[in-house]
Amino acid sequence: MGANFITGTGTDIGKTWLASALLRHWRAQGLSPAAFKPVLSGFDPACPEASDAGALLAALGREVSTTELDAIAPWRFAAPLSPDMAAAREGRSIDFAELVAFTRRSVGADSCTTLVEGVGGVMVPLDERHTVRDWIVASGLPCVLVTGSYLGSLSHTLTALEALARVGAGVTAIAVNETPDSPVALAATVASLSRHAPGIAVVAIGRARPGPGVATLSELLQTPIRSYTAAP
Repeated sequence: MGANFITGTGTDIGKTWLASALLRHWRAQGLSPAAFKPVLSGFDPACPEASDAGALLAALGREVSTTELDAIAPWRFAAPLSPDMAAAREGRSIDFAELVAFTRRSVGADSCTTLVEGVGGVMVPLDERHTVRDWIVASGLPCVLVTGSYLGSLSHTLTALEALARVGAGVTAIAVNETPDSPVALAATVASLSRHAPGIAVVAIGRARPGPGVATLSELLQTPIRSYTAAP
């Protein structure tokens, strides 16, 4: 099954929620997956369990300790801002080459199914020059693009796909997390994205019953990546 990069159309879109669901699904199948959240903004050391990295560790059945957090999320920042801004506020910066090297080592160290969760959306800045998109390309990993079913998600998703296609990033699937109280139906969002992103599987992840969608996505992660081609 290898490794996949979990990215999204924006922040708070459900990347960690979906990654955690996949990890629990695989563990229930008797697998031993691995997960990493190398860059994390909005981290409160007084409540690490509430962080994205804490959620991933819980899904893996591991202790939420400083040692474990250091192992999967070494770049942690307090401010809930883009990584470049959050790091600058602490007088720090992210060494992009070191981040890429960490990602490659983390993936290479595990022969099992591995997820690397990004931060924010595809084009979120990491430093003065690099974005999450650059990180995806440099890591050499195919990605799962997570979006929602909210009004406006179609434009956000297709724009993110265009940005990824421009640099040759492979997209395994588009995962549509159902947005609570959205005026747009989940099925309608999936149908529209399927028309406008031919060749890429679009998976509906229902909030009330996420299991079927998570199982479908798990199967897709075992298939070759797809290339995005804009619909005529």
